[in-house]
Amino acid sequence: MSELFDAVDALLASRAKLPPPTERKRLRAAHGLTIDEVATALKVRRATVSGWESGKTEPRPPERDAYARLLDKLAELYPAPAEPAAPVQDAAVPATFTAASAPAQARTLSTGEASEAADMTATENTHTPAPVAAAPAVAPRPARTIRTSSTSRRPGAKKAAPAGPPGSADPRFENGPLAVVDVEDGQVLAYCTGGLVLDVPAKSIPALVDWTLREAKLGQPKLAGPGKDADPLIVLTEAALERYGLPVTLTEEERLAGRIPEGHKVIKQLARAEWKLTKRGFGPWARIYRPATGSERACVQLCIPSWNALDTRHWGEAGQLPPAELARVLGVYASRVMTPRGSTAVTGLELMTALHPPTRATAPDKNGKRTGEHNPGSLGRDAIDPMNWPPCEVPDGHPVLKDLPRFHVRGPAEKLFEEAYDWARPMTDAECTLRHLVGIDVNMAFAAGANGLNVGLGEATHVQAPVFDPKLPGSWLVDLSHVDLSHVKVGKEWVKLDGSLLPSPFTPKGERPTGPAWYATPTVAYAQELGYEVRPIEAWVRYDNGRYLDGWYNRLRDAYLATMADLGVDADLAPADFLAAMDGYKARDPELAIVVSAIKATVKGGLGKLRERPRGEGWRPGEPWRALSRPTWRPDIRAAVISRTRVNLHRKIVKHAAFTGQYPVAILSDCVVYAANGTSPLDFLPHRDGKPLPGGFKLGINPGLVKHEGTQDVLWGEEVRERFNAPELNLARYIKDGTVTDVGNGE
Repeated sequence: MSELFDAVDALLASRAKLPPPTERKRLRAAHGLTIDEVATALKVRRATVSGWESGKTEPRPPERDAYARLLDKLAELYPAPAEPAAPVQDAAVPATFTAASAPAQARTLSTGEASEAADMTATENTHTPAPVAAAPAVAPRPARTIRTSSTSRRPGAKKAAPAGPPGSADPRFENGPLAVVDVEDGQVLAYCTGGLVLDVPAKSIPALVDWTLREAKLGQPKLAGPGKDADPLIVLTEAALERYGLPVTLTEEERLAGRIPEGHKVIKQLARAEWKLTKRGFGPWARIYRPATGSERACVQLCIPSWNALDTRHWGEAGQLPPAELARVLGVYASRVMTPRGSTAVTGLELMTALHPPTRATAPDKNGKRTGEHNPGSLGRDAIDPMNWPPCEVPDGHPVLKDLPRFHVRGPAEKLFEEAYDWARPMTDAECTLRHLVGIDVNMAFAAGANGLNVGLGEATHVQAPVFDPKLPGSWLVDLSHVDLSHVKVGKEWVKLDGSLLPSPFTPKGERPTGPAWYATPTVAYAQELGYEVRPIEAWVRYDNGRYLDGWYNRLRDAYLATMADLGVDADLAPADFLAAMDGYKARDPELAIVVSAIKATVKGGLGKLRERPRGEGWRPGEPWRALSRPTWRPDIRAAVISRTRVNLHRKIVKHAAFTGQYPVAILSDCVVYAANGTSPLDFLPHRDGKPLPGGFKLGINPGLVKHEGTQDVLWGEEVRERFNAPELNLARYIKDGTVTDVGNGE
């Protein structure tokens, strides 16, 4: 009998009466509770509670009963005012949708034109009001309904916290930046951000493109004044690919080509409908457009996960997520970074241009007409002529080097070689007596290196025997072999160090220079900072310069910090609390952890794209390749960012060595390994009066601060090096989990 009573109690709990969303928030705030505290108590995600308080989602058993009990108790403690304002009905739910109606029974309404939806029944054509919070009644639109991901009929679908509000401040894009199109029980559905699901009447890819531009209200406002709005993104699931006559996976030949054949029936359908494809064709990231007329654009981006559009190195298992969850992941990324335009690398590069558009409109002339002109602070509309590039700045095979002998290998005096660290050394006897190797990793190191960096905007000017100017971006041929790391300036004081235990700041392998070499401005400036005179032999400098990457850094930093805060890692945590918060943070919300990975990949990939190399296409050394035609092909900017990132890290290492006498054992890019007696960074990072060493390593989530990368035993390090007969094996590469898969160079 008790089981029957339990069943009845559960049934009643499933219909537990809850106060309106605004009252839920008032009660929580009245008791001084945070959303995180409520989420922890109910064992749900923070975004889930936020959704309950905004009215976008409703709790379901067993959380519903516990949530109702919490609110009831709070209501007893904090009664509502005598004349409370009438609660605003969730505009996402029709007035006829009562509590007795299960959310899973909500019907998704057509957004198609009358000709495409003529076969709908009268019941299906019921209008659904657009979600407008606290706004006067508006005419209903037959174009949308909101349905949370809990209504998904896919097995194992999880409840997805919305990526943002269902509506947008811009009515043109009120349904968000993107949609994931799927087929369920024969019905084509578009899962948007914020839990919105639209019915898709389109029966072909051309019709889908038309629907997206005419009815779906998808897209994203421009990021900068003279820029362009982001095109809507449509993600096609495997079921959608089958519905629209596209292959679920690419053949090996198609994968290598990066597209389906030009003779495919879908491409012919697009051609008949007068839609065009970009030069990269119909591949994992296809762009379908019609030439712009005036300021109006007609372009839709397709993303096809099963064609490997979402690289698992950066997007994890995103491509395997149910539609609603995938819409959430991509939606959070779009709202905080930008709508994806391709790989994370492509998006990182596109973000630079979106924040600094190449042109802007002039003031109107006497006839009221405006024209386009160069936008100051941008890289402009035209790429630098390949033959005008400084020979030292370009990679091998570039057209400006076509007269070099075929097998000529350029040395440091001919080639700018600014790369991240890959350095290690044997441990000292004293270090071998310690118990652990502790790795620390710099957060968003290359983004931090871009922050406030002055870079060239235009072409370089060649100068002989110049006086070095640390504020002038460029490439300098200078001899830095006289810089002695045993005796350097730290701040304003000269200090003595063991230079044999430090990597050189001037070369990626940490080797001391032996003569003149080409360096970017930050590297040469650091030699001056260490207290040594520099006398360049020649230089390629850029008098047209600016802090081009500041906006790019700020947007990616904010995206990273906001997403980490959602995962419970805030920027103002004390060191010990920060380490505790970082422990297992990805498991708190695996979907948001994917977003963090994608943001970090956007930084590194975007910078890498600045020096994109040839990608097949029958290229031969000495010939131009496609990337050279972009204004954003700028290897000098990439070199400057890497140079600054490397010297930033070296500066912290020197500060740490001067204060503690501790030296790194290995460095790989932005990861540094020290020998210590404890397993935590707190066991060797110095503090003065409870505060970290000024200018040294500081634990925290902000870009430029460090986190714990991993800890292994000293015996592990010695055993690995002995096993592979590699006394200088870079242990930083394996410090995270201790697994040594090979002893390659990691390229």
